[in-house]
Amino acid sequence: MRRIVGIALVSTLAAATAACGGRQDTASTDTGGAVTCEVAAATRVGIATGNAIGVYFAVGNAYAEQINSVGKNVQATAAETGASVQNIQQLVAGTYDVAFSLADTAADAVNGTGSFTTKQPVQALSRIHTNYTQVIVRKEAGITDVAGMKGRRISTGSPKSGTEVIANRVLTAAGLNPETDVQAQKLDLTKTVDGMKEGTIDAMFFSGGLPTPGITDLLTTNADKVQFLDISALLPQMQKISEVYQEGVVPAAVYQTPADVKTIVVPNVLLVRENLDPNVACVLTRTLFDRRTQLEQANAAAAEISLDTARKTSPVVVHRGAAKALDDLGAPK
Repeated sequence: MRRIVGIALVSTLAAATAACGGRQDTASTDTGGAVTCEVAAATRVGIATGNAIGVYFAVGNAYAEQINSVGKNVQATAAETGASVQNIQQLVAGTYDVAFSLADTAADAVNGTGSFTTKQPVQALSRIHTNYTQVIVRKEAGITDVAGMKGRRISTGSPKSGTEVIANRVLTAAGLNPETDVQAQKLDLTKTVDGMKEGTIDAMFFSGGLPTPGITDLLTTNADKVQFLDISALLPQMQKISEVYQEGVVPAAVYQTPADVKTIVVPNVLLVRENLDPNVACVLTRTLFDRRTQLEQANAAAAEISLDTARKTSPVVVHRGAAKALDDLGAPK
């Protein structure tokens, strides 16, 4: 239903734009000229986010609102999606112009590895907030570590999502085959949370910023029935796959848990096609930093958006339009 509503909103926006007498074109491609950060023609961009009760969706919608309020001849609409892998596929296909993605999935895309059989023509606007691998089990299930998930009903996230990528890698790191050793439930966050509440799922993975709204709901309503797993012992195996994986902590204060929980974290990046009009990319990047305070009001994870880390997107190259904005803003190189 949410996807239908999202499509309707996009159609409504397009109709409203036409009614106002200003035809908006999709973002043009890079013609090689100087980057001025001025967009001459009215331009619309679509932003691929993630699950409706996740951080991508909250921050992505706030980002679209701020782009629209700034003006600069650029208007944006955010849409609910399955997240990282799907976002990149649809970005390259031209369905969207901006995509939220986990850094590991983005690295796979530019290297043509993992979920991608060929190198994908994507670049970055900026590194943004950090995603925390949030692994939660129902206490009744008696699961004390990832290896104990064998034979159990495990939500590994939406198909073609960054969560699914990380979930499968964590399961593999624990010595399990994600295809045969667990009863994988490939569900979005809304259905996952419902399943955890109803007892139809034994454990779940979700890669998201802090706090993730859906997990706040789960921990608020079922605090006595669920608990986090510490998966930090699997980090060495994960780092053999990618150096982007690091140890992190979900502070107790985030979800009012009994104690901090160690986990594995990975950065997020905002992606665009490598041939996007650099002036559009420049406007999008400036807005990200000029309106960070407003984004933080939508979700606290946006507080991590920083000029100090903006260019840390390797192996994904920073788009030249974004580089111009970051230069103007004084971001370290």
